[in-house]
Amino acid sequence: MRLRRFLLRYYPPGITIEYEKRGQTRTKDVNLLELTADDDPMKVAEQILNSEPLVNEKKIDILTDMIKKLQSKMNEETEHKFNLVRVIKAHLLPITNVAFNKLSSLFATGSYDRTCKIFETASGKELFSLEGHQNVVYSVAFNNPKGTMLASGSFDKTAKIWSVQTGECLETFTGHSSEVVSVQFSPDSKYLATGSMDTTAKLWCLEKMKLLYTFDEHCGEIISLTFDTMGSRLLTCSFDHTLSIWNVKTGKRHLSLIGHSAEISAGKFNFDGTIVVSGSMDGTMRLWEAESGTPLAIFRQFEDEVLDVTFSLNSQYVAGCSADGESKIFHVASKREIGDMEGHLDAEISKIQFSPNGNRVITTSADKTLKIWDAQTGFLIQTLEGHTDDIFAASFSYDGSTIITASKDNTCRVWR
Repeated sequence: MRLRRFLLRYYPPGITIEYEKRGQTRTKDVNLLELTADDDPMKVAEQILNSEPLVNEKKIDILTDMIKKLQSKMNEETEHKFNLVRVIKAHLLPITNVAFNKLSSLFATGSYDRTCKIFETASGKELFSLEGHQNVVYSVAFNNPKGTMLASGSFDKTAKIWSVQTGECLETFTGHSSEVVSVQFSPDSKYLATGSMDTTAKLWCLEKMKLLYTFDEHCGEIISLTFDTMGSRLLTCSFDHTLSIWNVKTGKRHLSLIGHSAEISAGKFNFDGTIVVSGSMDGTMRLWEAESGTPLAIFRQFEDEVLDVTFSLNSQYVAGCSADGESKIFHVASKREIGDMEGHLDAEISKIQFSPNGNRVITTSADKTLKIWDAQTGFLIQTLEGHTDDIFAASFSYDGSTIITASKDNTCRVWR
């Protein structure tokens, strides 16, 4: 084996080791999820040196400099104020979803007008209007990190794959008997997963553009799904009060997470795939051990339905939001609540997301605003106003410098 180079990964913090083995280039990730701005970079570099046989003492200075760069990102000001850059009249009818590509140079929208569109972020220029669905386009997703394809899921019971370069429809996947409400690419772009109100999820091979497996052991609608970061497992969230973890290679259910007393609204893996967070209409968030399904925590502080949940990329924090305007952040290790995030005037909060460096949290609400919170204290940093109807979706760019909001008022707004 021969070391070729190191690559930085800012979000979450880590270093990728690129090496050559038997004539083939391979990579290995060194995750630094617990790295803080106060750690001694030389000591962290020495720990990597002692644990990674590919790294020798001659590389200690390079590793130390890379760790310093990672720490500099952690020191970015949480008080940075976002300003409105552009308003984009994106669709004729309300927008359902919005997604960035990996570098945030492009974003895509889905709409009740039966189209999805791809825009250039810097200019706001519409590149493609993707037409062909016969009903609402409810979900859109890029095949990040490659960003060469866009998937769309529709109430017309189909999912489509589009070329980001040409806008051409590459494939239409049929087989669901009800609305397709969630689409997700695997991290290696080999597979597309679709979730449907017909109580099934399906896994599609993108090389051959054919169905591999139908996951049909839920007895209620599947309203969201997500891959782990390795792409080896798929998490499905169902109205049957359970979540399931599936083995992508075999198509078999690995385990079912049972404990909620009402419909599941959302579920996510943490970055290293060891923990799952779930949110339910029973008013609770729960943490689960992803390999065994062992319950780790129940957060009962919500007074209404939990609509969305999310992890920070370093897995240290988890957050959720509810139908009555509550949003809460919890420290994963201690299970304690951080601060008291109030300000959405009892209006439904549909989405919650951490910034890439984990310092901030954004919430989108039916009160027509997006709010930015300090993730360590829960204090309100900023309110983004201007939409004239509910904000359905929002997303941070990869580096956290840009936020895009999508609203029922048919517009997107870009903030920097």
